[in-house]
Amino acid sequence: MQKLNRTILITGATAGIGEATALKLAQANTKIIITGRRKDRLEKLSDQLQEKGAEILTLNFDVRNRAEVEAHLSQLPNEFNNIDILINNAGLASGLAPIHKGLIDDWESMIDTNVKGLLYVSRIISEKMVEKGKGHIINVGSIAGKEVYPNGNVYVATKHAVDSLTRAMRMDLYDKCIKVSSVSPGMVETEFSLVRFHGDAEKASLVYKGIEPLLATDIADAIAYIVNAPKHVNIADMVILAAAQGSARDLRRG
Repeated sequence: MQKLNRTILITGATAGIGEATALKLAQANTKIIITGRRKDRLEKLSDQLQEKGAEILTLNFDVRNRAEVEAHLSQLPNEFNNIDILINNAGLASGLAPIHKGLIDDWESMIDTNVKGLLYVSRIISEKMVEKGKGHIINVGSIAGKEVYPNGNVYVATKHAVDSLTRAMRMDLYDKCIKVSSVSPGMVETEFSLVRFHGDAEKASLVYKGIEPLLATDIADAIAYIVNAPKHVNIADMVILAAAQGSARDLRRG
């Protein structure tokens, strides 16, 4: 990878795609801000990234909390304030139930994280990018933002919102010399299903049974390709499926 002097902010970096992306992009002359709710994981990841030569700032907050987002991102240290790349990765699925049996707490958690959290962060960072006249925002979406599937209802709705927001943000910012992209993965084996099933490891394991799913590193590779594209190139959206996946709901098992 070409060594570049740039500052990158990655939300939800304590596991899965966020963690893999930070490790992929870490190198000498790169400053990386990693955010997440789990302080111990942030510190562990920080050590790994520093071993790769990157300068690291860890910010321990929840993107759902507007006051925390504003407090941490509005007053960044000078050496980390000039953000070149924002990767809006923080997101989750919580619950899998038909609309008439859904848990309101699950719905609020997904809306607050996947939509409002992305907006809170983007509002602050995009303004900084507009002021300097350049930048790149990458939103991590989902195949669920392109299709719908049974019992996915609110999760699907939030990822459709991310897809629409990405396109609208691009229209708002392209003339400010700011790229806006998204990567929309299909089935990726991370903590996703464990979180969706509220920690039920047995249910989570069944999701991937008989399938070779995508890995977090596959998506990190795609994000690296997007951010390292030439200045005149913007990868608007990249949809990535496992080879055994025909759509959000069609899977070849065995």
